[in-house]
Amino acid sequence: MPIAIRHFENAVSRVLSSAHFINTHSQDVFVPQDGVKKAASQILRRMQSLGYSTADWKKHTLTPSIADTHAVEWIFLVDALNFSFWSDQPPSRQYSVTLDGKTYRGYWTLCAAVNRALAEGIPITDARYYAVASDEELARVFRGDEGTEPMPMLRERIMVLREVGGVLVEKHGGRFANLLARCGGSASGLVDLVAAEFACFRDEHEFQGRPVAMFKRAQILVADIWACFEGKGLGRFEDIDSVTMFADYRVPQALCHFGALEYSPRLWEHLCESEKSLKQLGEAKSPGLLPSGHPWEVEIRGNSIWAVECIKRCMEEEGTHVNAILIDFYLWDYSKEHSEEMKEIPIHLTRSINY
Repeated sequence: MPIAIRHFENAVSRVLSSAHFINTHSQDVFVPQDGVKKAASQILRRMQSLGYSTADWKKHTLTPSIADTHAVEWIFLVDALNFSFWSDQPPSRQYSVTLDGKTYRGYWTLCAAVNRALAEGIPITDARYYAVASDEELARVFRGDEGTEPMPMLRERIMVLREVGGVLVEKHGGRFANLLARCGGSASGLVDLVAAEFACFRDEHEFQGRPVAMFKRAQILVADIWACFEGKGLGRFEDIDSVTMFADYRVPQALCHFGALEYSPRLWEHLCESEKSLKQLGEAKSPGLLPSGHPWEVEIRGNSIWAVECIKRCMEEEGTHVNAILIDFYLWDYSKEHSEEMKEIPIHLTRSINY
């Protein structure tokens, strides 16, 4: 399926052109077009049967139910810290947060911890607080349930909070909503602003001698605001359909499950052995973790972006308009709901603030 790529200088177009470059230069990750077509048909049918839309975003118990400036600050905080939730611990020891009688793991621990802090009167979504809060205060905000491990990469998350909080306080009146107002209703413009203002959002690497960009957290920040406001008011972006999927470690697993992504035998074997050694030896001693920027990691993430772009184009050819954001949201939800069904498909393991 040939797809024309037009080259602009904005961050979002860089992501798509990077994905195309990665796809055409990959040695171990592939996007089979027959698989893409089948996946597009299956995913579209499932999304239509569920009536899947931006409204689903606010159906989650922990996401803001009211679209206002408080929700904007909540979303910014959460997406600034939205990375690396996987664990090498047995389930009983994995970082978890219990709120209102329900125990959460993975990404939802972050949302639960933020909501718990707000309920306790801690202004955790206020940059003027988290820019200067002590390590001890922030560690308490993100404390886990008794007997569980600490939040993964807590030190790095505190550093991110200091960075983004400092920028917001010094340059934007302590509110991300002020930066949002500068994007002029442009999704790509907001990604550009976020990547320019906050170094921790610059998800960039080198692949085959060329700089490539993913911008996972910057793009999902835009997508979450769009979904929360259902494309209206502060969430109205004229070019929202230019945003790509958000390259992480869960959606590639779902893409493999649907047949839109394939790994070479040597990469598949490595990922399987990596998961096995992680369980046996723990993260510190496991030899199979992929460093951030490793060619295999870049191939997996870049081809995931390209696979979703191809799926989106297939849907459009069938007369249905669905953007990459909703496809990504659906695939992520699917991967969490069907984790047992997909447990034989390995995920790549990388510690990074990028995802």
